Formats: sequence, C-alpha cells, structure tokens
Amino acid sequence: MDATLRQKPRQGFAGLWNISFGFFGIQIGFALQNANMSRVFQTLGASMDDLPALWVAAPLTGLIVQPIIGHLSDKTWNRLGRRRPYFLTGAIFAALSLFVMPLSPAFAYPLFFAAAMLWVLDASLNVSMEPFRAFVGDMLNTDQHSAGYAVQTAFIGAGAVVGSIFPYFLEQIGVANFATDGGIPDTVKYSFWFGAFALFTAVMWTIVTTKEFSPEEMAAFGGEAETDDEQPIRALASKSYASCAVWIAAGAGLVLLVQALDLQKEIYLLGALLAIYGLLSAIAISMAKKGQAANMLSSIVGDFAGMPEVMKRLALVQFFSWSALFIMWINTTPVVTQYVFGSTDTTTAAYNEGANWVNLLFTVYNGVAAIAALALLPVLSRKVGQVMTHSICLTLGAIGFLMFFFVRDANTLLLAEVGIGIAWASILAMPYAILASNLPQAKLGIYMGLFNVFIVVPQLLVATVMGQLMLWLFPGEPVWTMLFAAASWFIAALAMQRVKAAIPQEKAHA
Repeated sequence: MDATLRQKPRQGFAGLWNISFGFFGIQIGFALQNANMSRVFQTLGASMDDLPALWVAAPLTGLIVQPIIGHLSDKTWNRLGRRRPYFLTGAIFAALSLFVMPLSPAFAYPLFFAAAMLWVLDASLNVSMEPFRAFVGDMLNTDQHSAGYAVQTAFIGAGAVVGSIFPYFLEQIGVANFATDGGIPDTVKYSFWFGAFALFTAVMWTIVTTKEFSPEEMAAFGGEAETDDEQPIRALASKSYASCAVWIAAGAGLVLLVQALDLQKEIYLLGALLAIYGLLSAIAISMAKKGQAANMLSSIVGDFAGMPEVMKRLALVQFFSWSALFIMWINTTPVVTQYVFGSTDTTTAAYNEGANWVNLLFTVYNGVAAIAALALLPVLSRKVGQVMTHSICLTLGAIGFLMFFFVRDANTLLLAEVGIGIAWASILAMPYAILASNLPQAKLGIYMGLFNVFIVVPQLLVATVMGQLMLWLFPGEPVWTMLFAAASWFIAALAMQRVKAAIPQEKAHA
C-alpha cells in the first residue's frame, strides 16, 4: 500500500462540519429535555421532591446503554458503516419520543407516561451520541483531535442554544406560554415537535455526507492493531471474587439502611445498582476463568477493570464535573422560579415566566460554549496546555454557580451563565481530546462508552442521594444545591492537575 494511504486524510472545515453536524440535532434534543422536563413533570402534578426520582431515567439509561453501544460499535461493520448504524437507530427513536412527549396529558397516567418517554428519549439519544465521540477519533489523525472535538463542542453549544431558546422565541411571537386547563403549554409542545424534526434531519446529514474508513483502511492506518483484545480477559480471569462480594454487600447494606433510617425510596435504586454490578462482575470473572473470551460482558468488565491510567485520572474529574451539571439541570427551574420570580405554583404567569427565563439562561451558557469552543479553548490550550485550560474553565464555572446562590436579579444571572458556558465547552472538548489521543484506536468506542460511566454515576448519586440530603438539611430550599454544584467544580478543577502526569509530554500541549 502506498505510504500516502497510511495516514488518515486531513479534514478541512467542511469535513469537520460533516463529521459532527449530527451532534447539532442530538443536542437540540438534550437541551429541550434538560430545560423543560422539570417543567413538564411539575405541570403534570409532580412535587419538587419528586423531581430527582423522575430524572433518574437519564443517567440510568446512559449507564446501561453507552458501554454496550461502545462495545458493539467497535465491532460493527455493515453497508452503513461502523458508527453510522447507531446514529440512525438512535435518531429515529429519539425523534419519535420528542414528538409523543407533549401528548402525555392525553394518556390515562400522564406523569407515568412522560417519565416513560423520558427513558426512551434518553436511551435513544445515548445510542446516537456515544458513537459520535468515537467517530471523531475514527475519522481524524491525532493532530486534528482537538480541532475535531472543538467543532463538535461548537455544534453541541449551537444545538443547545436552538433547543433552549425555542420556547422563549415562540412566546415572543405570540404562542401561548401556559395552558388554561393545566396542561403542557403550546410553547413546549411546538418546541418538542420542532426538535424531533431538527434532530432527525441533522443526524441524517452526517450519515449522508460522511464515509467511514473500512476495517482494512483502519488497519493500514495502524489504528486496529494497537491493542490485545485478550489481555483484559486474561487479567479478569486472574481476579478473585472478593471485590464482587464487597459490591454485593454494599448494595444490600444500602437497601437495609433505607428501611432502617426511612430514607427516600430512590436510594433503593443505588443499592440495587451496586449489587447488580457485583453480580455481573462475578459472572464475567467466572466466564473468563472458563476461557469464554468471546462474550460482551467479560469484555466490558475486563476493559473497565483495565482502564488506562489517563482515563482513571480523568474519571475523577468527570465525576465532579457532571455532578454539578445534573444539579443544574434538575434545580435551575425551581431555583429561578422560586427565588427570582417568586412563585412555585405552575399555574401562575410568574412561574411560567421564570421557567421561560431558564430557557434563556440555558441558551446563554450554550451559546457561550459554542463560541468558547472555537475562539477560546484552542488559544488557551496552546498557551497553557489542555490540563490547565480545563482547570481554569472549571473554576470560572464554579464562580457562576456561586452567583446563583447569592444573586436574586434575573439579568445578573446571565453573567453567571458566561462562566458556566466556558466550563461546559471545556467539559465537552478537553477530556475527549485527551482520551482520543491517548487510547488505542481499536477500542475507542468501548473506552468512550466506559468513560461515560463517570458521567452517569454522579448523576445517579445526585438523583438518589441529593434529594435525601436536601430533605434533611434544607427542606424546600433548592438554592443550596447551587452551592454543592460550585464545590463540585472547584474539586474537579483541582483533580484535573493529577491528569498531566499520565499524558506523554509531547501530547500535553496538543
């Protein structure tokens, strides 16, 4: 083979655009979900204390779906390609979920139906989203990874701007922002239907305008021969069952604590997940010891146990980064409507005005993220390196959360969103650029999927434990959650400094 074919072709702006444009639509779906589902649940009768349990669908589906899709997409090749079959499947079901969600009041159990649709929506978005992370690594050389993830982040920000601002925009042109019958307002309905169309169209753009490299081409580039698939299985076979017993015992103990201390019932889920992980680990170890290497469970558990060092250190950063984000998505609407607009009654004009202001706030932070991804992160990264860039951005975001705790003026909160937006841009770009340049190409899908475990686990903790803490410490005062969010990002900024030692020197300033 000609030496010129042993490197991936360098992509121009059009190529970078096509590779990531589908994320524009996916993020419209996420933005509509993040900014409006608390409003939908409260409108359908959920109390503020019910919100964490209803929101648990999002992290739980990500925890289950992303490692599986990552594993499968690494091993998939058909007429549509390697990652693109998953783009398409997820887009179809996500669009259908967005279309049906606003119709929840027409069903016998509207709150239950809305929660079920959130599960379907989030699972479908995850099916499409996870392979997009690996897709950038597949299509680009190492020296373009930062640019590729920056463009992807810009589309994430732009999509989130569109998704977040759409209800506010509809209100400005005369669409009703609250329903007199207590149902879901027309601004929300039409926004979800628009989101369904936009999501599907954007993902189809990437599917139609890109062509994935074949397995033979990837092998020629050197990306498919960098790892030993059997090594994690061998390492798993050498393990004892002691750690499995610890996980199972921890889960059982947590369930007993819920009963003994009369804790919130959502914590049962956390206990069950700990026990299930211990059980699945035991099964995977048993299969590995028997030499049953060709199975998905042992592969996923083995790869999780044998994560590269850089991924382990970034995992701690992700944990605290996404704890704060999930706190923000759940609690911004209750905080702004209660403390800034003075209402907790979903039938009042003040509450709905505050809820729409949240859409504007989310628009600002996502718009800032889109700009920062292209204008700030590349410059800052070249000057101080990826690690320090991420620490600086997380610190700015933490300051933004502190403003939510102290500020009671709606317009001033727009300034807080600038810091949050810069941090959000970095969260979406820097960790993935570091990983894509330091992980074996042949396992990029599964490692990206496993990396997202450290996105969804903190969200599960927030959804299960945060509600209990708030009941104990600050009942009816959701503004305190913003202090927790600020502390989480300060901790993440400090933890990021441990990552540099795990990155080869020549890549540290890429």
